[in-house]
Amino acid sequence: MAKLTDVQLQKISQWVQEGASLSVIQGKLASEYGISMTFLDVRLLVDDLNLTLQEKEEPKKENDVNTIAEDAPPPSLDNMAPTQSASGVKVEVDAINRPGTMVSGNVTFSDGQLADWYLDREGRPGLAPRTPGYRPTQSDIMDFQVKLDAALRQAGY
Repeated sequence: MAKLTDVQLQKISQWVQEGASLSVIQGKLASEYGISMTFLDVRLLVDDLNLTLQEKEEPKKENDVNTIAEDAPPPSLDNMAPTQSASGVKVEVDAINRPGTMVSGNVTFSDGQLADWYLDREGRPGLAPRTPGYRPTQSDIMDFQVKLDAALRQAGY
């Protein structure tokens, strides 16, 4: 991970206070400072700085079938619904982790292509497209990172 200056760390704190998501912070570090960090590195950096990301509340619909009652038990990996976005990126967490991984799953990108994702035992992320040579669009990657973060939080990671 790149060594950041005090000015850069203050800027990251400012972005978090302004409500920036991890993927937005990752993009700003790359565009404004030329610092390339993985999504996980940015997440760990924010945690190391003791910063709290602002969760944006989505307006609740009265008849929303996805609403969980306050007294409902927390979701388990066995009954967890895939996380999907308007762009069509769908992230699923495996009920049983693949050998050699901390957590694993699969993703369906907006063009219908499938890939397997994982975090290895040392927390390093990996993505293995099922079609050799396939590269998802940048917007799909950004959406995947956000959806993966949400799915992992939902699963208790």
